[in-house]
Amino acid sequence: MVEIYEIINPEEQVLSAINQLLPQLSKSSPSISLEYLETLSSSNNTKLFVAKESDSILGMLSVVFCMIPTGTKAWIEDVVVDKEARGKGIGKALMNHALKEAKNRGAKSVDLTSRPSRETANELYKSIGFQVRETNIYRYKLL
Repeated sequence: MVEIYEIINPEEQVLSAINQLLPQLSKSSPSISLEYLETLSSSNNTKLFVAKESDSILGMLSVVFCMIPTGTKAWIEDVVVDKEARGKGIGKALMNHALKEAKNRGAKSVDLTSRPSRETANELYKSIGFQVRETNIYRYKLL
């Protein structure tokens, strides 16, 4: 049985699992330190959820909350399921948990982006009810 929970008090075992998942998300994703994970997990605006079965973390995602004059918004970021565990509903369970958290926090909407090459992920998002928006996404690189 898969359990979804928020990382609140990170440990080395959790850090190791996250650092094994990050390269599966993006080959350019650097490893993170325990100090960074502690900072992340103590943030009021970022919630890091993991999917765990037995003693293994099989997936994760982050939900980021932003309060602006037009209301609370939420973004889902860094969704990844271990390649050996894909196709078992773990991504869907993580997404549904994140959507429930966003609703509980009063978010008006939840946004996410996904590369077109991530076909399975894009199909999952659509099956849950996400709609492709006609928008331009801009990025200004600072580093």
